[in-house]
Amino acid sequence: MNIDAPQASALPLLRALWKEAFGDGDEFIDTFMSVAYSPQRCRCVSVDGNVAAALYWFDCSCEGQRIAYLYAIATAKAYRGRGFCKALMENTHAHLRALGYSGAVLVPASKGLFDFYGRMGYSVCSYAQELTVEVTNKSVDFREIDGTDFSSLRRNFLKKGSVIQENENIDFLKTQARLFAGKDFLIAAGGKGDTLYAMELLGRLDSAAAMAGALGYSRLRARRGGHDRPFAMYLPLVDGAVTPCYFGLPFD
Repeated sequence: MNIDAPQASALPLLRALWKEAFGDGDEFIDTFMSVAYSPQRCRCVSVDGNVAAALYWFDCSCEGQRIAYLYAIATAKAYRGRGFCKALMENTHAHLRALGYSGAVLVPASKGLFDFYGRMGYSVCSYAQELTVEVTNKSVDFREIDGTDFSSLRRNFLKKGSVIQENENIDFLKTQARLFAGKDFLIAAGGKGDTLYAMELLGRLDSAAAMAGALGYSRLRARRGGHDRPFAMYLPLVDGAVTPCYFGLPFD
């Protein structure tokens, strides 16, 4: 078993593992690889020339400290139950620590994964609320913005202790959502049918619902900070690391 950053020759194997683990198609994987992927932000387990497990991360920050958002953590079916994911995570934690990261954050996809990562020392740091509302007739001013404006405005909406996601985070976000801003809200959302789906809503819900109506949708389904369910988990990698209180863009 070898754990390291991948060589270029491993890319087809990484793609195959991604498809097997998450069921995403070529278009989504192509987008990630062209917009957000870097071999310096990927670790993989190699066994006899095969990729047994892999993960990626996005660079983030919290109160000036470097945070890694671990993403697309997967083990190939043929290698599950043999400790490869645990070994990969432990290796990645040590690698991140050596690079100067203060902590790692991730978003488990199931209750079982919350338990799995909890055994590795992760604890819940951020909760979320997901709700669907009918659009309103309220008049609202809003505009579509670019990633630079979104990053700047987002800092103003986030409370102290939130995870800041910029650069490749926002580049990847823009492939999945349009970005809008109003006087009292900020939203990253994409439409499907008669519903506008907000990957993240910051600020007033009623203003965002009015915006959805102005765009021609009948309802808004939004995710925002709240206390309904555990959302993100955090592991400090150094003594004295700040524990985030909010993480909002999981790219799920």
